[in-house]
Amino acid sequence: MTKHALASLLALTLLGCIPKEAFVSPPASTPVAKAATPAEAAPEKPKAPPVDLAPVPFETARANFVRDTSVRFGVPAAEIEATLAGATFLDSVVTAMSRPAERVKPWHEYRPMFISQARIDGGRAFLAEHREALEKVQAQTGVPAELIVAIIGVETSYGGNTGRYSVLDALYTLAFRYPRSGDPAKLEREVRRELFFRHELAQLFALGKEEKLDIAALKGSYAGAMGLGQFMPSSYREFAVDGDGDGRRDLFGSLDDVFASVANYFVKKGGWVRGGPVAVPATLAPGREPFNPEDWIPSHTLADLAARGYTPQQPVPAGATATPVSLEGSAGPQYWLGFQNYYAITRYNISKMYAMAVYQLSQAIAGREIPPA
Repeated sequence: MTKHALASLLALTLLGCIPKEAFVSPPASTPVAKAATPAEAAPEKPKAPPVDLAPVPFETARANFVRDTSVRFGVPAAEIEATLAGATFLDSVVTAMSRPAERVKPWHEYRPMFISQARIDGGRAFLAEHREALEKVQAQTGVPAELIVAIIGVETSYGGNTGRYSVLDALYTLAFRYPRSGDPAKLEREVRRELFFRHELAQLFALGKEEKLDIAALKGSYAGAMGLGQFMPSSYREFAVDGDGDGRRDLFGSLDDVFASVANYFVKKGGWVRGGPVAVPATLAPGREPFNPEDWIPSHTLADLAARGYTPQQPVPAGATATPVSLEGSAGPQYWLGFQNYYAITRYNISKMYAMAVYQLSQAIAGREIPPA
């Protein structure tokens, strides 16, 4: 991820392509949603099953992992054992995952992290260079070429920074030595996070078997996300597609596969609507309080939003439903209405500001005017 990634963090369905940890960090590790802030809303929180918080010895957890992964995915236990024997626990991954979350930046500080003239120019050059392949995917899926490019630009600077960590080592570290803060109030979250990464490590073995990958040679982010689109192993398995018809899904070396897979993610996970709007600016009637829904699902009718004081500033399809988006702009509050395709971008990374940054970058790449931050 997406290019990449770290909100809610309770289950795979609450993650985009890549888990993100710090609220404020460089663009390669994008900020996440935080509840009760003006620019973001609390993400959906499906009820998670109970989890055993009792500590499990490493040797037992590792043996259980080998057995369960072998049974589930048909990878010989001896092969898993041999691969893990060559894996290394990385202190740098623990340090990166342990960084304390910083404040959520307001929109006018957040956007420049992702939208700069250099990134816009780079996106335009990338789009021009690969226009034929991108437009083919656009025709097949309905996902605009400039949006695919924007995702790749935000996640890996158009492939210039796909990660330097061993994916195997990163996932092995987080699967069995996820950092513990010692705070009892955080223990359940930390245990769930460790189990999430253990699940992703198992998915990595399945991916290696299916795609005939040497998983020990793969490089990615400190959280285990891979390729130009920064897909986690489970997302790679579920959403990657063979775009060039060579019988493999290669998110490292085949741009055709990358383009098709990013678009497929939006369609299959995000419910992308061909030709549908993403977001439009809106006004909020004087004296009305911003509406901050409990989730991000675009389920509110235009009539309902109008009753709450929202008026779209551009034409929108009749019968469309949306979610209101409030941003802290440099000149004051900014209001938007986000539609199903906006929600689809938040499935890539659970953050409304991330989605808006990707959308506005895509518009700038396409040569359209974007509002000031």
